[in-house]
Amino acid sequence: MARRKEGRKEGTRMMVSALPGPGRESGRRRGGGRLKRALSLLGRTPQVTSMPSFLRLLTLTLLAITAHAATTGITPPTQRGVPDSFGALNINVNGTTTDAALIESTIPLIDQKAGATDDAPPNQPVPETTVTALDGEVVDIDTGGVSVSVVAANRGLPPRPAAPRRRTLQDYEQVFAGTGTGPDDRDGSIEGTAYLTYTVVSNATYDVDACLSFCSRVAGCGALLSLPVLLPLPLPPEAPPLTANAVFANLYYEFNNPLLDFVFSEKSNLKCAVYGDVHSAEEKTNRGGQQQIPPPAGLTYIQQSSGWSAKTLTDPDAPDGYELVFGPTGGANNAPGYMGFAFIDKYDVNACAALCNTRGADREGGACQYFNIWRALVDGVPTTYTCSMYYLVADESTAVNYGQGTLKVTYSRGYRRRTLLLDGGFEAYTCADGGIFCFAGSSSTWSGISPLGGSLDASIFHYAPYARMGDGVGLLGSASGLDALPGTLAVVEALGTGGADVYGGVLPCERVCGGGGGGGGVCGGAVEWGGGEDDQAGV
Repeated sequence: MARRKEGRKEGTRMMVSALPGPGRESGRRRGGGRLKRALSLLGRTPQVTSMPSFLRLLTLTLLAITAHAATTGITPPTQRGVPDSFGALNINVNGTTTDAALIESTIPLIDQKAGATDDAPPNQPVPETTVTALDGEVVDIDTGGVSVSVVAANRGLPPRPAAPRRRTLQDYEQVFAGTGTGPDDRDGSIEGTAYLTYTVVSNATYDVDACLSFCSRVAGCGALLSLPVLLPLPLPPEAPPLTANAVFANLYYEFNNPLLDFVFSEKSNLKCAVYGDVHSAEEKTNRGGQQQIPPPAGLTYIQQSSGWSAKTLTDPDAPDGYELVFGPTGGANNAPGYMGFAFIDKYDVNACAALCNTRGADREGGACQYFNIWRALVDGVPTTYTCSMYYLVADESTAVNYGQGTLKVTYSRGYRRRTLLLDGGFEAYTCADGGIFCFAGSSSTWSGISPLGGSLDASIFHYAPYARMGDGVGLLGSASGLDALPGTLAVVEALGTGGADVYGGVLPCERVCGGGGGGGGVCGGAVEWGGGEDDQAGV
């Protein structure tokens, strides 16, 4: 806490010495300029009546400020007082860059590959996106991870459904063909990332069109797309295409499975599995081999497994409360302000946003303000989807991690929080004379409101030492140190919300310090003048 070294009389002499000397016109003119500046520091607009009354007013006001400061031992912000926690204003970003080594070393520990199992019924709802690893720790790998909605349950925000994507049969192309249906032909079905669900289609023919029609109807968390919309299933394969997020289908016969032949209502062994990422023939690793029928019946086996993908991949809509910064590119961010990472089982920007929204605040930098999502290819095979979170907003200039060895970064995108305020911070307020220190009770975007009898109980400062970042800052509590009344900062114009949007972002203030004890706090930083812990309220 900054205190004046001189006593009350010395302080009074120092303040009064700033008054103009009487008797000379030039002194009065200079004194009038000082008068206006001094009154502006008090948040008051001078109304000229007569010079003597102004001098008396100024003398009494300055004496009151000096006496109050001497009594409380506080130098108020209007006089550039040093906050109690001045050192905490500067964010130390040393050692906060992306831990690429930990991300890379965690990838071999997880297995997100899945497919249509031999005992699962068809037409199941698309599962929620799950977290498979968090900050280097594998999460319930034996049970498939923890859903993002569970991780983000304390936020109370429902995941946003995927936006409609219309696709027709002509929008697909064959990726690989099957190996045939001869007596000795054997094949394998896909076990890959971003598995969604499967159906069975009529085995009267090898019905590719029916399979792709089903794929076009499954709204799932596909590559480059969003959280699942659970459409009612089963869906008639012959109905016209609707909207789709699934981008890949695997069509194959499965033999010696009595559930397909006798139990499930379709009575067909032609399975159509759909995925949210594109896969290749080398991922045909499910070769059957289960004893579903007692011997002497044979084991299950696969024939004629073909793969079909969408010709084009659609960019995802930005999550609510966020906007796209860059992407897609082949480089992940290596940036300061890093908070940690999660692996998720689908390329899901909304799931990543939910994780950012619910990430615990960093002691230095506060809440998560930005995330980087990207797909990891290992030996050319989709392996996982990384969501890295930051309290500082990054951009493409730091997206320089392209992978190394067999690891390759693909589909990297960065998203930052989108403020609903016209000026989400206070940087728009600057000094008219281009100086480094000025303040006001209101600005073009913010309005400070003081209670009756209050003086600058809510104000905007342009002064880098008071700001956590940049130069602008909002202060609650008497900036002049004249009272202990609370103030309010309000936006001048309404928030720019959309009628159908759900907003889960944080307020511009990471922490607000109350105005008790003639002190105050800086909006956006844990700063106080003369107050204790009871004066602070978290946001």
